[in-house]
Order: sequence, then structure tokens, then C-alpha cells
Amino acid sequence: MTTFDERERAFESKFAREQEMAFRVTARRNRLLGEWAANLMGLTPEESDAYAKAIVQAEFEEAGDEDVVRKLYGDLVSANIDIDDAAIRTAMDEKMVEARRQLLDSI
Repeated sequence: MTTFDERERAFESKFAREQEMAFRVTARRNRLLGEWAANLMGLTPEESDAYAKAIVQAEFEEAGDEDVVRKLYGDLVSANIDIDDAAIRTAMDEKMVEARRQLLDSI
């Protein structure tokens, strides 16, 4: 194997690890967002767990965060929670930081 092949393999491996970590961070962030929203809505622990899982699943509807924001906003408004898009996006940013910290601490 040539040095070039070894470098290419190393870069591919690094890229795969980074993509996996990004996926895990986003999934953790969405779970934390689901727990945050469930708390605002006053859901029971069982309902909160199911709701957090639903938020994680919402990520797979389309690329980007818009599907998650749309679901959170719709659910919170339906529960008569006075919230706007900016507050949800702020919570997303905060939960992203928390998710990264949690995953880095677990390594």
C-alpha cells in the first residue's frame, strides 16, 4: 500500500468518525429539545420520553432543522404555550452546546 493510499484511508476514517459524531450530537440535541418542550407542556415522565423520541424522529423528515422547529412550534402552540420561532431556535442552540458537552464527557 502506498503512502497516498494510507493517507486517503485515514482521511476517510476521520470523515466517517466526524459524521457519526455530528449525527449523535444532533440526535442528543433533539432529545434534549423534546424533554425541554415536554416540560413546558407539563407532560408526565412517560409522555415526555415518548415525545422526546418523536422529536428525534422528526429530524429525519427533511434535511436541516426546519422540520424539528416546525414540529416543536406546532406542538407548543397547540398546548397553548406562548412561544415564538426565535425562542425555539435559542433553545436549539443551547441544547446543541449541552449535547456536545454530554457526548464529549461520555468519551
